[in-house]
Amino acid sequence: MLSLATRLRALDDTTLRRALEVRRVTPAGIRDFFDLADALLEPGAVQKTLAHLDRATLAVLAGAGELVRARTAEAARLSAIDPAAASTGTVPAPTLSEVTAHLCDLSGAVVSTEQVAARAAELDAMLLCRIVDGRLSPYDAVSTQLLAWPTQGLPSAVQLASVPAPVDLAPAEGFDIAFANQLAAERAFACVSSIAELVSELARDPARELSRGGLGLPDTKRLALVMSVEVDDVPLLVSIAARADLIAYSDGYWMETETGDAWLLSTTPERWAALAQAWLQNVPSSVRDILPREAGVVWGAGLRGFVDWLYPAGGEWMATQVAQFARDAEILGLTVQEATSRAGAQVLGGDLESATATMTESLPSEVGAVYLQHDLSIVAPGPLAPSIDARLRCLADVEGRELASSYRITAASVNRALAAGENAETLLTFLGAISLTGIPQPVQYLIEESAGRYGRVRVGSLPTGAAPLHSYVSSHDAALLGTIAVDQTLSALGLERDGDRLITRFAADLIFWALSDARYPVAAENAAGEIVHLRRHQMARVIPPTPVDPAQTLVDKLRASDGGEVMAADAWLARQLDTAIRSKATVTVSISMPGGVVVDYLLEPASVGGGRFRARDRRADIERTLPISSIISITPAP
Repeated sequence: MLSLATRLRALDDTTLRRALEVRRVTPAGIRDFFDLADALLEPGAVQKTLAHLDRATLAVLAGAGELVRARTAEAARLSAIDPAAASTGTVPAPTLSEVTAHLCDLSGAVVSTEQVAARAAELDAMLLCRIVDGRLSPYDAVSTQLLAWPTQGLPSAVQLASVPAPVDLAPAEGFDIAFANQLAAERAFACVSSIAELVSELARDPARELSRGGLGLPDTKRLALVMSVEVDDVPLLVSIAARADLIAYSDGYWMETETGDAWLLSTTPERWAALAQAWLQNVPSSVRDILPREAGVVWGAGLRGFVDWLYPAGGEWMATQVAQFARDAEILGLTVQEATSRAGAQVLGGDLESATATMTESLPSEVGAVYLQHDLSIVAPGPLAPSIDARLRCLADVEGRELASSYRITAASVNRALAAGENAETLLTFLGAISLTGIPQPVQYLIEESAGRYGRVRVGSLPTGAAPLHSYVSSHDAALLGTIAVDQTLSALGLERDGDRLITRFAADLIFWALSDARYPVAAENAAGEIVHLRRHQMARVIPPTPVDPAQTLVDKLRASDGGEVMAADAWLARQLDTAIRSKATVTVSISMPGGVVVDYLLEPASVGGGRFRARDRRADIERTLPISSIISITPAP
C-alpha cells in the first residue's frame, strides 16, 4: 500500500484523474493518498475492476502474479538453505518477455510480446500493477484476489490463458435472409409508427414521471392505447425515443423536444435511421465490439457464451448490457429472432446510409392522398407522408393507426386548427389537394360554420396586479357566456361572474384548452384584444446538467490536503512510517549522516515517537533508532 501511495502522490493531475475515472473511485472517506491507496487495493474494489477486464488482459496480470509467487517461493526455499544469501536482495519482478514466454507455455500458442506490452501498459494505467524498467509487478492485493478466483468458480491463471474461445458465431443453418429482412422491416415500421404516436401524444398531453421513477399507470395505459402496444412495452419505447432525444424529461413531465418535432416531419426511413443511429451511439464499446456484424448470425446462446468467455468475471453487468441492447435491436428490426438482419449488420458496420437504403426497399411506400367521407372521417390507403399526417392531426383526431390510418374531423379539432393559425380557406384548400373524393358537404359545412363561430368566446390574461386571479372569459353572446358559467364539466375551473365576463385563478392557456375541448368557439387574445395562436404544450426544456467530474474533484481534494511542495516534509515521512509499521512493510530509508553522507538502510519500522523512530535493519539484522529529522526519503523496498 505504501508503494502505491507514494506512486499516487508522484502522478501528475491528468494521469491521476484518468486512473481514478477508470477505477470508478468514489470520494467518500478519502482524505489523502494513503486513504486512496487503501481504497484502490480493497478486495471489493479490485474485484470490481477485474470484472471489467477481458480474458487476455486478465491472463497477463495473472501470469505475472504466478511468476512472482514462484520466484518468491524459490527465494524462501533458498533462504531456508542459506539465510545469508537471502538477505542480499529482493525477488526481481518478471520482465515483459518472461511474462510473454510464460503465457505461451500456459496456452500452448504463440503470444505476441507487443500485445502483452500493450495490455501491461493498460493494467499499469489502471493502478493494478507497476511497470519499472520493463518489469511487471502486480500489487499484492491484486494477485491475492486472482489467486482466490478458483474457489469462487472463476478461472485460474492457467485457464485464463489456455481455455480457447468458443466456436465463432456463424449464420444459422437454413436461415432465410429474405424473410428476415421483410420481418425486420415490419418491426422497424411498427416501432417507428409507435414512437411517432408517442411523440405526438406527449406533444398534446405530457406524461408525469413518478418521484420513484417511471410513468404512472394511468399515463402508461394512455400511451399504450395511443401507440397500439402492450402496457409492458411502453417503457421500452419511451427509452428508445429518449435515447434519440425525441422526448425529454422536463419539470416533472416527459415532453416532446424540438428534435422530436422535426423528426415527425421526416420520412419513415429517415425516422428509423435516427433511432438506429442513436442505438449504435449508445452501445458501450465493450458490447459493440463483440456483436456479430454478419447478416444471419444468431445472437442467442452463442453470443452469451462468448461474452461469458471473454469477460469471465463480467457477471451481471455485462449480461445486463448485452440483453438490453439485444432487446432494443429486436424492436428496431436490427435483429430478427436473435439473428442479425441485413440492415442490422450494416448499422453495426457503421454504414448507416446502406442500412437505410436496405430498410427502404422493404418498408411500405408512403401515400399523399386520402378518402374524405360524408361522416366526417378520413381514411388513408397507406402510411401517409409525414408532412400531410402532421397537418391532418392538427385538423382531425386520430382514430386508428395501422398501415391504413383513419382520422375524424370534429368541431373541437377544427377549433384546434383555427387556434393554431388556420382559417376556413386554408383548411378547405388543404383537404381539396389531398382528397381523392373531393370535399363532402358535411365537411365543408362544419369547417365554415366553426370558422364563423370562432372567437365568439375570448380568453385572456388579467393584469398582474389582479392576483390571485389570472385570466378571464368574455363573449358578446351573454347567453353563451351564461352557459359556460353553469357548465358542470367546467366546474373545476372555478369560473366566477365579474360583470360581463367570467374570471378565474387559472392561467389563460389552461382555460382556453378546457373550453376548446368542451367544443366552445373559443379564441385566445392579448391585452389589445387581438387573437393570438397557442400551442397546446411547450417543448421540453432540456437544460444540460452542469458537468461534475468526481475524479477531478477528488484530485483537487487530495492536492489540497497534501499541500503539494509546500507541505511539511516531516508530516509526509511520519505518515509513511506509520503506514509501514501497520502493514509490517520493509522500506528503504535514506538518512543524512554527519558530513553530508547519505546512507540507505533496508528497514522494517517498529515504532515512532519523540522525533525518532525505531526499526529493524534487515541487512545487518540489528535494531536501529534514528532521528526523523535526518530522513531524506522513504521508498518501498524493491
